[in-house]
Amino acid sequence: MSATTRPRRSALYVPGANARALDKARGLEADVLLIDLEDSVAPDAKQAARQQVIQSLGEGGYGGRELIVRVNGLETEWGEGDLAGLAQAGADGADGILLPKVENAEMVLAALARLDAAGAPETLAIWCMMETPGAMLRADEIAAATPRLAALVMGTTDLTKDLRARATPDRLAMLPSLGLCLLAARAHGLAALDGVHMDLSDDAGFRAACKQGRDLGFDGKTLIHPKTLAGANEIFAPQPQELDFARRIIQAHGAAEAEGLGVVLLDGKLIEALHVVEAKRLLALEAAISAPQ
Repeated sequence: MSATTRPRRSALYVPGANARALDKARGLEADVLLIDLEDSVAPDAKQAARQQVIQSLGEGGYGGRELIVRVNGLETEWGEGDLAGLAQAGADGADGILLPKVENAEMVLAALARLDAAGAPETLAIWCMMETPGAMLRADEIAAATPRLAALVMGTTDLTKDLRARATPDRLAMLPSLGLCLLAARAHGLAALDGVHMDLSDDAGFRAACKQGRDLGFDGKTLIHPKTLAGANEIFAPQPQELDFARRIIQAHGAAEAEGLGVVLLDGKLIEALHVVEAKRLLALEAAISAPQ
């Protein structure tokens, strides 16, 4: 399944130090579980959380959910141990490692070298948190760092702080950074996930942020609470009218090609081969969403 057709509508952060949350996550309707060893884990609980996460991954039971573990940075005292421990866990259930505060390609390659030295399988993907001004300015460099890179994840909370920006409902301050990371992700065939919405009491604001992210082109949204899963899954899924039009595009373009025509009008819109490619992607994404976990 390619990076553009695997469902990543909802990516829920799960604290690695919370055994109950790790167990509950097995039954949640999340496309991606971002199991966290970084921000949500206190310093004195880091090593215990790492072992607990490795044990949970080994026990399995997460179905078809994509399992990504956010590690501590290599500049911390826990980063090396996280990568060494999870290198082997990659063979037992983890799909990828999420690197925090990536600022350049060298950081990606340094983490990858340590994973490989510890025996990580080549199927263990690298994801990058994009949450600093430096990351925004080097988004293309980061996205091109290695073929093992699979996704860019926006860290809009940290980025807002670093920019000294104000968190407004329209997310105006975030738009340049969101655009830079989307451009880099799409240029290199990567998935792109939007940042979290921090106010859990603001349902309308959450849905508006999801719709904005979807309209910009993001594949899904990172989440901090299970109650937001349904909204993200709904908004980032192909909509019924989109799927209907996609089927009609494929049918109309196929009929035009049979007559020796390269383009066709459908509902007054010019349809070319590029529209067929996107139509097929949407239908493949819907099929993947509908497949059993």
